[in-house]
Amino acid sequence: QLQLVESGGGLVHPGGSLRLSCAASGISMDYYAIGWFRQAPGKQREGVSCISSSGDSTTYARSVKGRFTISRDNAKKTVYLQMNSLKAEDTAVYYCATKGSCTNPSVGSWGQGTQVTVSS
Repeated sequence: QLQLVESGGGLVHPGGSLRLSCAASGISMDYYAIGWFRQAPGKQREGVSCISSSGDSTTYARSVKGRFTISRDNAKKTVYLQMNSLKAEDTAVYYCATKGSCTNPSVGSWGQGTQVTVSS
């Protein structure tokens, strides 16, 4: 089975940066697209970004496009989310999850989440 563990969250000031990591264990993650999602208190979970299994294609929510960059290193079994120019509205718990593809809404395994707080 595949397990995912997120890390890299923390408290930053507006305009700051964080890099989140999604590390896989168990079976190879090479077969999966990986999506990043976030959920703020009182709000629905939303998709943030997704990267194809090969890393050749990526997608971003409109709210983060131009500020966030998703990447992956299959040899290291890790997917990253570089978050720049952070805003208070980015505050949420961030999760990674496996997907069959970035265009398929179905989600497989989830990580435990990592808290990102953007505040002055």
